[in-house]
Amino acid sequence: MPTNVLCPGEKTASNEAPRMTTDVIDITDLVFRWPSGDQLCLDIPCLQVMSGEKVFLHGPSGSGKSTLLGILGGVLVPQHGQLTMLGQNFGQLSASARDRFRADHIGFLFQQFNLIPYLTVIENVLLPCRFSARRLAQANNHDLAQEAQRLLTHLDLTPALWKKPVTQLSVGQQQRVAAARALMGRPEIIIADEPTSALDAERQQAFLDLLSKECRESGSTLLFVSHDHRLATGFDRDIALADLNRATQEEVA
Repeated sequence: MPTNVLCPGEKTASNEAPRMTTDVIDITDLVFRWPSGDQLCLDIPCLQVMSGEKVFLHGPSGSGKSTLLGILGGVLVPQHGQLTMLGQNFGQLSASARDRFRADHIGFLFQQFNLIPYLTVIENVLLPCRFSARRLAQANNHDLAQEAQRLLTHLDLTPALWKKPVTQLSVGQQQRVAAARALMGRPEIIIADEPTSALDAERQQAFLDLLSKECRESGSTLLFVSHDHRLATGFDRDIALADLNRATQEEVA
């Protein structure tokens, strides 16, 4: 059922009224504590991300950003609360089922890119289709090789680079290869974890524009996570994790 997209601590980029649409990520009363820790790491009463949204989630180091992404990726399991993604209750999934969900539905863009160094540019982009029959089928509807080439072209990577090992590319070029890999097979959700930290301001904005355009064309929801609040311009919503995470608020208090 359509739901109000704003939870406490959130605001729209232009202060418009909340939209009513379908939720892609829905968190309710989520609590996570590291096994060796005495204090809570995350205590989030509510977080919703809607289909097709571009959401900027920001917070300083130690605010729980990486932990939250681990939970959204199904790598970490909260001790309490509910996480629903694309209508699937993660609390009802086994570890292997969460792995399958991640491979089928989520494109991750990492801070260190995590490209395979001994593979070429285009081989790296095609990797998600080797691990997900769903993404392979979706890419094949557009022709597998052509879809990879389309993404690389739209991300300003020329054909002269496609057969080179990724280690021969600049940092900015490797970043765009990682983005193409995340987008390959049109996953419903793109999660970007500090992917612009190694770039200067001008290249950061150029990359954000390209990523936003590709997500819009593929219909993917974008959750962009960063400590740098200057990058929030152009997103549909701007969320401060510190305002959502009651565990952080208790530490400050």
